[in-house]
Amino acid sequence: MSVLSNSAECIEGVGRKRLELLGRLGISTVGELLEHYPRSYLDLRSPVEIENAVLGEMNVIRARVTKKLRPDLIRKNMRIFRVVLTDGSSDITAVIYNSVYSYNRLVEGKEYILYGRVEGNLTARTISAPMILTPGPGCGILPVYPLTKGITDGMLRVWISKALCLAEADSIETLPEDAISRLGLVARLDAVRAIHFPNSPEEVQAARRRLGFEELLVLQLGMARLRRKNRTKTAYRLEDKSLSEFLSALPFEPTKGQLTAIRECCQDMTRGHPMNRLILGDVGSGKTAVAAAACFFAYLNGYQSCMMAPTEILSDQHYETMTRLLSPLGVRVANLKGSLNHGTRSRLDAEIAAGEYDLVVGTHALISSGTAFDRLALVITDEQHRFGVGQRDALAKKGINPHRLVMSATPIPRTLALMIYGELDISVLGELPRGRKQIKTYAVTGRLRERAYAFIKAQLDMGRQAYFVCPAVEDGLSGTAGVTGYSRELREGFFRDYRIGVLHGRLQQSEKERVMAEFKSGELDILVATTVVEVGVDVPNATVMLVESADRFGLSQLHQLRGRVGRGEHSSYCILISDSRQETARERLRALASTSDGFEISELDLRQRGPGDFFGQAQHGLPRLKLADAAADRELVELSVSEAEGLFARLEAKDSDSPWAAALMERVDALFDSEGKS
Repeated sequence: MSVLSNSAECIEGVGRKRLELLGRLGISTVGELLEHYPRSYLDLRSPVEIENAVLGEMNVIRARVTKKLRPDLIRKNMRIFRVVLTDGSSDITAVIYNSVYSYNRLVEGKEYILYGRVEGNLTARTISAPMILTPGPGCGILPVYPLTKGITDGMLRVWISKALCLAEADSIETLPEDAISRLGLVARLDAVRAIHFPNSPEEVQAARRRLGFEELLVLQLGMARLRRKNRTKTAYRLEDKSLSEFLSALPFEPTKGQLTAIRECCQDMTRGHPMNRLILGDVGSGKTAVAAAACFFAYLNGYQSCMMAPTEILSDQHYETMTRLLSPLGVRVANLKGSLNHGTRSRLDAEIAAGEYDLVVGTHALISSGTAFDRLALVITDEQHRFGVGQRDALAKKGINPHRLVMSATPIPRTLALMIYGELDISVLGELPRGRKQIKTYAVTGRLRERAYAFIKAQLDMGRQAYFVCPAVEDGLSGTAGVTGYSRELREGFFRDYRIGVLHGRLQQSEKERVMAEFKSGELDILVATTVVEVGVDVPNATVMLVESADRFGLSQLHQLRGRVGRGEHSSYCILISDSRQETARERLRALASTSDGFEISELDLRQRGPGDFFGQAQHGLPRLKLADAAADRELVELSVSEAEGLFARLEAKDSDSPWAAALMERVDALFDSEGKS
């Protein structure tokens, strides 16, 4: 174990109490202390003259102490100290609150660097509670850290400096010398030193590039290890079979992307190890047809498939689609869900175990202990992020290392897909099927709400249906619309003659599915909902969606939401209402209105919000990156992907005993243990 694994308590000045405080910052070891990177820097290299200081703002000033005034006792236990300084042409008074230590350390006639807010006028200026430093080494660019009560920047700078001394005596390099040279990177120790105590902005940039690359590389190596783990021998090596019968029976012409994805799935399943493939496509790009082709390929080989959906209503939808596409070809399809009565469920379980069904569509009921398969070769998960790792593994254990196919309707940039789904091979569906209607999108302010209502009313009078989406369940203090109050306003006002349903996350699952089923069947004209409809059932008759407080949503989320309309033969519309005065918010909504390309939207969303907030980090299990930026560091992401494979091979072969290899794999282990992925 390296010195980086030692408790931070081994550093002089870090006792038990301070170690507890550091724990609030996620720091318990020397390595974690060194990886507590600055959030910003103070550049003290270019002080301004006192007369040129910007009033009301933070300034760096270099001045000599000319006079220390007597302290003023404001009240019990509160003293104010004042010190007069000059830069040779102007004077300034430093105001120090209740810190006799700071006051006493200032010596008349000596020069200091002060950083603080300057107030006053042309004739008298003060700098309040300034940071005071003595000119010299370490007084150029200062790191500013995330802090907690009881821990200061000064403490961290001292402790990190001591931690660096410990690291110098140990091997903390995680890359081979040839890779460092070839990739134009700085050594790891130099990078860690420079990111905490840089001499120039260029040193910070080089350090961030080196350490950011390492973050991404560690992630990719962990994914490579997962891929290797998944490369176990499968009991279902399928034979190549023609899919011409399936393709000719499709009621539409498949896109090039669909045909490529189908070919990739079939090729994967003819190999000796399980397929682990992600079908990544925009809303309506035809992922289900690809899944149906994979099921038919398994059927031609005499094997069973199963497909798990997160809700019963989605399970019903997939069952209807699969039955329509595959039953005419002889595939026997079943729908297994928790709401079935005991007798029906027992009979269905027995028939599945006996091999009487070739494809079983269902919900979590598929992973129950009473459900067994005869020859399950293909497992399909729809909207993978809606299921936990344990649930996906439990489904796969219904077979003997079966092939896995994952579908996601969240269009994300390939760079981010490589980070999140790095253990999977990826097929991208980048085009919509022929005949799919574009959704006309309008970004407007609340002044046009009544006009929008009138337009929606005209759609309803033609027999169509509408979604109204709010960002919250209850109305917010800042005027954010909530479904509870909003639906009441609609019922009592403009839409009082229409049937209105309400859908939000606080409802029981059975109630959610009942409301959604009523909307799908046409028993409701309007559905007022939160984002629970983002990934939902197809309602071809729903032609218009109005989103209130649209600036409160991410672009990708808005794109997912509007994908609920435009699923039928009628022209469809999405109206985004926002009264935000921020130009960036308006610009985002205009961008959404100008394009229907989900991948283009996701790129913009990623640049603006970063990967952590892109769709909920905890939901997808994406490790938090401290330095690397998946949006800005596109070149670095791709570099880490291209380097990972070669380095992984070296780690398993001749270089496995090298110090850099041990240090690198220690980091991979630490990351994946902390993320619960190992």
